[in-house]
Amino acid sequence: MDAPPRAALHPPARRDSHRSSAMETGEMEQAHDRGGYPAPQRRLGHVNDLVSGGSVVNAEAVWDHVTMADRELAFKAGDVIKVLDASNKDWWWGQIDEEEGWFPASFVRLWVNQEENNVVEAAESSSEVQNGHAEASPNPSTDCLCLGQPTQNRDQMRANVINEIMSTERHYIKHLKDICEGYLRQCKKRRDMFNDDQLKVIFGNIEDIYRFQLSFVRDLEKQFNTEEPHLSEIGPCFLEHQDGFWIYSEYCNNHVDSCMELTRLMRDARYQHFFEACRLVQQMIDIAIDGYLLTPVQKICKYPLQLAELLKYTVQEHSDYRYVAAALAVMRNVTQQINERKRRLENIDKIAQWQASVLDWEGEDILDRSSELVYTGEMSWIYQPYGRSQTRIFFLFDHQMVLCKKDLIRRDILYYKGRIDMDRYEVIDAIDGRDDDFNVSVKNAFKLANRDSDEIHLFLPKKLEEKIRWLRAFQEERKMVQEDEKIGFEISEYQKRQAALTVRRVTKHKGVGRSGPPAHPPPLDPVNPGQFLLPDGYGQADGYEYEPKRSTSPFWQNFSRLAPFKK
Repeated sequence: MDAPPRAALHPPARRDSHRSSAMETGEMEQAHDRGGYPAPQRRLGHVNDLVSGGSVVNAEAVWDHVTMADRELAFKAGDVIKVLDASNKDWWWGQIDEEEGWFPASFVRLWVNQEENNVVEAAESSSEVQNGHAEASPNPSTDCLCLGQPTQNRDQMRANVINEIMSTERHYIKHLKDICEGYLRQCKKRRDMFNDDQLKVIFGNIEDIYRFQLSFVRDLEKQFNTEEPHLSEIGPCFLEHQDGFWIYSEYCNNHVDSCMELTRLMRDARYQHFFEACRLVQQMIDIAIDGYLLTPVQKICKYPLQLAELLKYTVQEHSDYRYVAAALAVMRNVTQQINERKRRLENIDKIAQWQASVLDWEGEDILDRSSELVYTGEMSWIYQPYGRSQTRIFFLFDHQMVLCKKDLIRRDILYYKGRIDMDRYEVIDAIDGRDDDFNVSVKNAFKLANRDSDEIHLFLPKKLEEKIRWLRAFQEERKMVQEDEKIGFEISEYQKRQAALTVRRVTKHKGVGRSGPPAHPPPLDPVNPGQFLLPDGYGQADGYEYEPKRSTSPFWQNFSRLAPFKK
């Protein structure tokens, strides 16, 4: 199918904010320690010249593009799109199979070499920078990614990736500056429209991210070799700043609440006009505020992609190779942990609902200290002052373990019986035989001992495999707490209030189920048939052989038979 005549192509006038996934601008940060960045010019003519000259230019979708507009092209991440027109910096005309339409240039990554399908160019910047500057070149092949040209040598390919990273970092700084100065600063002046809590929900820690990125880009610029970009050593910059990237976790966790608050405010025309005025005064491109606020979420997810491409074109003999490889591992871990904490926050409503289902609850709410159910199970329990064995159901959360008792008649009803502060206790493996602390014979037992007193709890799982799962769960709980402390992960007061509102809404309409446990992560790694190996740091050196009768059921299946409680 021939490309439509360019004169007939007119991109959509305005992008709906909920479909916008990346924002573009032709300006750069000016207030930089090195005297400011030059403002690049859009030079998409290189790509468009290739299209006009008959070259086949393909692009790979980075994000899904969901649209209901007749003239827009819908696609999924990973789809290959044939670019038919790239004369507009933000919207390109493309084709998938027999379908043609407009699509955001920021949603795709161009193939560097159409024959080898190498993907290194992110179309986010929609421009290339040769040697760190956006200056005209008589030969487009010397400073673009040479789409449709013969395979370049590895040094040139590495230079292209380095240039792209530097270009996108400079653009990103401009985005952050626009948000902080164009929106947040103006909102702070209008106390009649915004209070502190609202601003915290809408913008999160965007100012912290802006300050961090300025420092990060400053160090990148020091390592950037403008004459020979392929010799740049930027890997160490990522390693030196790796702890700083954790501030994105707070922002990403808050982003859903930010969108909800903006949606609520936008029902009022005053706020629509206010945010639009902020955009115009700051001379920002025609993207809604929620589109701008999405940029940091996308940015942290893009770093592993960029580093993977950089490593791909870095020879092992290059002085930057091992640093880039280490940086890639670090950034993948950062994004993985951010996604994990995002998942945990999505489960807090279920934790609040579970707590509401437990009768005779006392003390602080679970969400005041915890955000994840690590493990649960039924065991016999002996508390030292009494020395009498009792059967309880234990729910291990991060920071605490809740003790519950089943109703004698209605076994689907739980009563609150206390909790153990895991921050004050250490786990001790109990050797089979006579226990000196409790003067009883034990098997498959373990203890929790208070570090500040002589208080000890003895737990007696029925089977060895249950004990091992509990010991592993305690290790996982401590690891989770340490990682949360490292990045400052916590549930905001706004999120707690939203969870409480959800509980009241569910209780009002359907009643609260009476024993279903809160949402939990995937089950711990299954204990394989055969020899058990206790976690590191615990006693019994000998393994045991066993043949499991059946696999362990997920928590929700275990409690699926429980009926709602009604008086």
